[in-house]
Amino acid sequence: MQKLNVAVMCGGFTAEQNISLLSGELVYKNLDPDRFNPFKVVVSKNKWIVEPFNTTVNLQDFSFLMGAEIVKFDAAFIAIHGSPGEDGKLQGYFDMKRIPYNNSGMFASAITANKFFCKEAIRGISIPMAKGVLVRKSDVLSEKVREIQTMQFPVFVKPNNNGSSYGISKIKLPEETEKALIHAFTFDDEVLVEEGMTGTEVTCAVFKHKDKITSLPICEIVSGKHDFFDYTAKYTDGEAEEIVPARIPADVAAMVTSSSEKIFAHLGCKGVIRIDYILKDEIPHFLEVNTVPGMSESSIVPKMLAAAGIPLREFFTNLINESL
Repeated sequence: MQKLNVAVMCGGFTAEQNISLLSGELVYKNLDPDRFNPFKVVVSKNKWIVEPFNTTVNLQDFSFLMGAEIVKFDAAFIAIHGSPGEDGKLQGYFDMKRIPYNNSGMFASAITANKFFCKEAIRGISIPMAKGVLVRKSDVLSEKVREIQTMQFPVFVKPNNNGSSYGISKIKLPEETEKALIHAFTFDDEVLVEEGMTGTEVTCAVFKHKDKITSLPICEIVSGKHDFFDYTAKYTDGEAEEIVPARIPADVAAMVTSSSEKIFAHLGCKGVIRIDYILKDEIPHFLEVNTVPGMSESSIVPKMLAAAGIPLREFFTNLINESL
């Protein structure tokens, strides 16, 4: 069997670049060498570099020079969080070049990258969620502040098109609203403000294998000394506890997996996605979808796979095979 040349896409344009490099490294190390020739491709705004050769990718045919040899990629494994890997841009490029890739297509990626529009799309399948308000930089700020101040506090103020909890703040008093919006606008031109919910935070990963949508063991997130699962809690050892499987009743777990598989199908997702919830009164309330979930050593999906007894190598092989 001829081995496929696989580009492990990492880096990116956003504040999540460093996390993406860690995800890319784990994927690169765990691709099956008997099936694939893996190459790390580090993406920045100016160029795509193949490491360790320090060679630029030819974007006309998605190839690179290795010495005197032209190497063409057969498939891509996208490990870029944020833009351009999670918002449909990279997917659009690969679609035009007819290069198979491991995750959701351009449309599903673009919808889920926008937290507000993702919620609007999911509302049609009756998934419970918190009340939210979208604020754009072009809006009259004082009017939006007044609207938000009528909401039930505390509220969460989030960049609408960002991940890894960058720029998110939890505000407990209405008078803190304007300051939190201005802070979030340093990360994005759109901000989503949502009413806070009290309950257990859980996350569920869903993937497709042989045309069957399957869920991994649910993870319970205990933020410890943090008010919520922010960037520091996510990526600093000991700052939060991630318990797999989650300590929740079987019927609640069934609701989480059912909602997750429904969302996967409704949005037309592919590959593996991760969906976050708050269990308010033991009812899963949707938070957001991650179509390129973290794959670093400290990320949740590798922990779920370990709990399920699925080796990373086997899982990554399945994701690539599903895309071919």
